[in-house]
Amino acid sequence: MSSGGEKKNVVVIGGGVAGSVVAKTLKSEVNVSLIDEKEYYEITWASLRCMVEPEFAKRSVISHSEYLPHAKIIPSAAVDITDTDVLTKQGSRIAYDYLVVATGHTQSGAEARTEKISQYQAEYEKIKAADSILIVGGGPTGVELAAEIVADFPAKKVTLVHRGSRLLEFIGESASKKALNWLTSKKVEVILEQSVVVNSQSDGVYRTSGGETIVADCYFLCTGTLFGSAWLKETILKDSLDSRGRVMVDSNLRIKGRNNIFAIGDITDVPELKQGYLAQEHAKVVAKNITSLIKGVEDDHKLAVYKPATKALAIVSLGRKDAVAQFPCLSIAGRVPGMIKSGDLFVGKTRKGLGLQPGV
Repeated sequence: MSSGGEKKNVVVIGGGVAGSVVAKTLKSEVNVSLIDEKEYYEITWASLRCMVEPEFAKRSVISHSEYLPHAKIIPSAAVDITDTDVLTKQGSRIAYDYLVVATGHTQSGAEARTEKISQYQAEYEKIKAADSILIVGGGPTGVELAAEIVADFPAKKVTLVHRGSRLLEFIGESASKKALNWLTSKKVEVILEQSVVVNSQSDGVYRTSGGETIVADCYFLCTGTLFGSAWLKETILKDSLDSRGRVMVDSNLRIKGRNNIFAIGDITDVPELKQGYLAQEHAKVVAKNITSLIKGVEDDHKLAVYKPATKALAIVSLGRKDAVAQFPCLSIAGRVPGMIKSGDLFVGKTRKGLGLQPGV
């Protein structure tokens, strides 16, 4: 599709939750180039299940080429952006008519899919071999990992340390209390308002900031990661970052002051919770807007507008059958929210959205 016969070039930087959707949505209409340090897309909200069931990763870690068979996939980091091109770490210059920045949060780790699946196998072996496990961080990652471990390995001693005054601070107090009650009912020891420096341990003994000692055979760090935007400071977008390192976008999700460059997902300054399903909504809006611009729409009022999600809607899985859910007006815990998410963790639905077999 283009206004003049030739297909337009759309470059997407970042093949995560948001980038994968926008690339998949536009792939038959434009020439899509996906620049990503990894050769795969990972369904991140399924990653903790993979640590207790490595086979699960074979469905949740998906090669980009599987859902983008005809796109150009560049397995490299992007290091610079000009008005016409993206420069990659490996030295390629990729020309664009439209650019989508979707680099989310910083990540390190496996570049190849097989290596990622092997890492999950190693994490599983680590959990299986340990009698006692320390988890640092009481956000959704720490809570879900603790729940996965005690659901599958109820005999293991799990201790969770969180510097905040309550778990899951991004949702309401009632929901976080329900998560705490669930974990303590499964004999997870939860220590709040303390921190622990994991690399200062001696012979499996860790000390908290409050002077408590924790004995653990292994630990998992489940604290937040930085926005994946530092590299933009060396590009034409250096003035498009706010004081927290988020990319400033307008209501059409275009980077402010740019007509043909968009940003989506966690990297943006959209005032809402950073959640996967919202990042996917960003991607749909941007795909519509790029299609409209290619068709020659010149009136900005005719472009799709993204409306931030102002009310928290979140489901935190608690093992394979239970969950705690925060809806706009109430929170619930147990099997009902668990039926929505915890069995398959939306993996089948996400695969289907990418045009893949849900169960493979």
